[in-house]
Amino acid sequence: MENLIFSLNATIPIFLVMIAGYVLRRIRMVDDGFVKTLNAFNYKVTLPVLLVVDIAEADFYAVWDTRFVLFCFLVTLCCILAISMLCFFFVKDKSIKGEFIQASYRGSAAVLGVAFMQNIYGTSAIAPLMILATVPLYNVAAVVTLSVTSPESGGFDRDSLKKSLKGIATNPIIWGILIGMVISVARMELPFIINKTLHNFSVLATPLALIGLGAGFEGKKALAKIKPTLASTLMKLFVMPAVFLPFAAVMGFRNEKMVAILIMLGAPTTVSCYIMSRNMGHEGVLSSSCVVSTTFLSSVFITLWLYLLKNYGLI
Repeated sequence: MENLIFSLNATIPIFLVMIAGYVLRRIRMVDDGFVKTLNAFNYKVTLPVLLVVDIAEADFYAVWDTRFVLFCFLVTLCCILAISMLCFFFVKDKSIKGEFIQASYRGSAAVLGVAFMQNIYGTSAIAPLMILATVPLYNVAAVVTLSVTSPESGGFDRDSLKKSLKGIATNPIIWGILIGMVISVARMELPFIINKTLHNFSVLATPLALIGLGAGFEGKKALAKIKPTLASTLMKLFVMPAVFLPFAAVMGFRNEKMVAILIMLGAPTTVSCYIMSRNMGHEGVLSSSCVVSTTFLSSVFITLWLYLLKNYGLI
């Protein structure tokens, strides 16, 4: 019951902020121009700064576990490749392939994952290790996938490859990750003024992104994509944990590491999926639908997985 209450407390407020954004758009307090500007601001400023802050503050020297980091990286890579193959075989609508792939593998590890870990274990240094192993790969794969499958792209040819590489090299989110990693590895102490300024920007990322997501949500179009939304949601919250949690158990991961792996696999689709999709030439309807559905249902599924892990003595 305690885990269920926490799951609801962690997910329902997020869902309510999205609803607030949707209501604000419906009552015309915000318009399409505002939503477009807000999404661009989040993509280029607040989300990169959030990643800088999250990664820079992770002292991974003290708790570094190469085996755990490699496991998280390889499992994430396997998920991306497997979902990509399934998508190109079974998803007929070419316009949503990129959004479907990204929404199916990319979870909100940095936002919900850390909160979940802290709630269960107090403070945890394991979550940043999982984030360092997965978030750079999340974003590189997202840039490549969204660039290649963009409506403006002609497919995977030389020009598309050049465009993808340029997109990776100039992507503000990837730059945020790289800067955060340099600060973390070098154990740099940022001056208080700079550190406080970065924190002030970082706290804007999630609420503004959620408002933009809700305001940009189009119910009629989302209903038209209900089948891929349900397929992606099932993949994100059930299939990936069901496949890879047993492997984690066999590898000997327990307690904090097992919970971190669960969050890596089964956290709801991150809001940045929608922002990246919109800013890279995609419609964003499927992305927003997946964020809403996985966020709404994650409390049920995460609680179920925690119960099973606890029942089998893995946490």
